Amino acid sequence: MEGTPANEQIASPRRAPSQQRSRERVERMLAAASALIAEQGSDAMRMGEVAERAGVSIGSLYQFFPDKRAIVWALAERYTVESQACISAALQDVTDAEGLGQAFSELVDIYYRLFLAEPVMRDIWSGTQADKALRRLELADSRANAEFLGAVLKRLRPGVDPVSLETTAFLVWQMGEAAMRLAISVGRQEGDRLVAAYKRMALRELLAE
Repeated sequence: MEGTPANEQIASPRRAPSQQRSRERVERMLAAASALIAEQGSDAMRMGEVAERAGVSIGSLYQFFPDKRAIVWALAERYTVESQACISAALQDVTDAEGLGQAFSELVDIYYRLFLAEPVMRDIWSGTQADKALRRLELADSRANAEFLGAVLKRLRPGVDPVSLETTAFLVWQMGEAAMRLAISVGRQEGDRLVAAYKRMALRELLAE
């Protein structure tokens, strides 16, 4: 089965607002949905609750979000854009092994803290596993992030087969996402140990000569 290219545009199930007033209304809707998901999870969230908390009519909500899935998708897209910007900024100026080790370790710590602190992100992340289209969005995001990491490996190891380095970067990134899911599903102390162990294993591979 072919993978999802990192630059593939996956169609969103929601309507994008075109006017400033509409964009502000959509922001209120997403903020309301985010708060409700944090309180009770996306499964329990109801469209009527989102509209009421956002201060909009249910018709206005459905105008931009036909169902809960569209809301979750919009929040996932937002986190995807933010995460890619963060990762790109952290890795773009890395020029040596020491810099890679530090930048990668800091990124792992940032994401771990973020998912511990943001129940919305945890809920969205777990929710993608039950939605085929959202899994494709997540995979495209993972490939894009792995490309940032792969670009660093190519700079540091120009004599190594670039396809091999791309494969390493993608696998390390996918293993990191799996490790993060595991870490936030167990107690904090065990989660800390799992994240630390993942960093050690990943850095051994990334910094291998």
